[in-house]
Amino acid sequence: MRQQYGRRSQVLAGALLLFAFAIVVQMTRIQNSPEADIFRQQSEDYAYEWRTFYPNRGEIYDRNGRLLAGEKIVYEIGVDLTIMTDPHAIAFAVADTLGLDYNNIMQVIQTPPDGLSYIVLADYVDSADAVYLQELKKALNDQAPEGSMGGLSGLQFKSHPQRSYPEDALASNILGFVNREGKGYFGVEEKYDSLLAGNPVTVLVPTDPNKAFEIPHAPNGTTLILSINRDLQAATEEILDTALGTYGARDGVIAVMDPQSGEMLAIAVSRRMDLNQFWNYGAVYDNATDFNPVISKTYEPGSVTKILTMAAALDSGTVTPNTTYLDTGSILIGGVTVQNWDQNPWGVQNMTGCLQHSLNVCMVNLSTQMGAGTFYNYMNAFGMGHLTGVDLAWEAPGRLKVPGDPDWYPVDLGTNAFGQGVAVTPIQMMAAVSAVANDGRMVIPHVLYAMVRDGRQYEVPEQFGASPISEQTSNTLSEMLAISLEEESSLALVPGYRVAGKTGTAQIPVNGYYDSTQTNTSFIGWGPVDDPKFMIYVWLERPTESPWGSETAAPVFSEVAQRTVVLLDIPPDSVRQQLANK
Repeated sequence: MRQQYGRRSQVLAGALLLFAFAIVVQMTRIQNSPEADIFRQQSEDYAYEWRTFYPNRGEIYDRNGRLLAGEKIVYEIGVDLTIMTDPHAIAFAVADTLGLDYNNIMQVIQTPPDGLSYIVLADYVDSADAVYLQELKKALNDQAPEGSMGGLSGLQFKSHPQRSYPEDALASNILGFVNREGKGYFGVEEKYDSLLAGNPVTVLVPTDPNKAFEIPHAPNGTTLILSINRDLQAATEEILDTALGTYGARDGVIAVMDPQSGEMLAIAVSRRMDLNQFWNYGAVYDNATDFNPVISKTYEPGSVTKILTMAAALDSGTVTPNTTYLDTGSILIGGVTVQNWDQNPWGVQNMTGCLQHSLNVCMVNLSTQMGAGTFYNYMNAFGMGHLTGVDLAWEAPGRLKVPGDPDWYPVDLGTNAFGQGVAVTPIQMMAAVSAVANDGRMVIPHVLYAMVRDGRQYEVPEQFGASPISEQTSNTLSEMLAISLEEESSLALVPGYRVAGKTGTAQIPVNGYYDSTQTNTSFIGWGPVDDPKFMIYVWLERPTESPWGSETAAPVFSEVAQRTVVLLDIPPDSVRQQLANK
């Protein structure tokens, strides 16, 4: 019995051995067959390769959700020479649709570089033109005899994204632009370039089209929401354009900021460009500082600086609002005689009168009473000669000469007190004066309101700078400035709202001397005085109708303020007081 089982086991083992041997033989035969060669070739064709995937650039919106910068689909149009049947038809269709030269296209098609089978005829073609050519190609193919191809066979279309600015030139100085290589220049596009661009993804992907589902997707760049109010931006640009014509100014800027948070609500400049045609940059601007003068262009601001001088004098205890001063019309400092703007004496004045009549001599007297140490300590605390940290590319630091600098002279202590001999940008003045409007604390100007990433919105926290003066000083000075505007019936007044502010008129240095016929006129103001919601800075360069800020920049401030209170829905003072008393 055991022998019988033994023989059966041996037979089974032999059968299994023969079966295994047959499998090995079959595998060897298959591996060396012609079919195996074809399979191996297909496996090599459908291998893996390293590829980099670029995300879509993040969009940019205003604070109310209005799109300011996005992406649109454009096309590269080329021709596959291996399947092209009628070069004349392709050249004619492309030239006629895109406005190109027929002969140039024919030359490119007929004399391609050696080894190239695909030629690019045009890139960044609008989708409407590309769709028209695609439909024309399909129509010709449908009309071609059976078994043949239409006249546009070989014409190829490759879509890709391009930066798009639906508002064209609106807020161009804030946004900046993106070139065709995808790099941001100026403004928000440059400052937040890495956030907007996102992170490319480089991975191994299958070349087998049947495995296309394995191709990854690069997350889109971060979407930015700006503090800019699109409607207010448009209004300030319109007002600025009108003001340039009315007063004959060469250039100008208007900036609107929330002085309690530092949020920039509008930044209008006279030179703007259609961002969709960024290649025209050189035809619009002489140099980079012209792109956004609010942050990049320095100038001598003139009498708006008297706000800072008076703030320092009050805060240091040098004077009080009721301190009187006998103005004789001139004063000697550093061996140089300084006069008032009208070269006349104004007699006995208190400190409000010094501001109301914008007396240079009074300011020189204050700076000399404080002394260089105290005066320049305050100017440094206000940020003069320092970057504000505004989140826009190309901010300039300005220049404040101080004792010890090789080009500082004793007379500078006097002229700096009324805004001559010091170089600032409008954004610096706004940041400095925000301390007067914001209970003694300076804000850091910014245009970024929030970021959206992976479907979540992240708010940007408020940021504050130094506190160069006390809350009491800021409130006292705001009231003095409001009274000075009211008592002189300034053209800067806003019906229904109390505002505080100061004009500035600064002669422009030409060949080392101040030219009395050429001035920069300015006005900075804020309101409502009891709860400031807006601060407006106006700068008109070289107005010809009048050289005075009180007659040019001041009325522009009033006009912008009247549009601002409507667009920001700020009730008149009387309405707010009634609501507060209920």
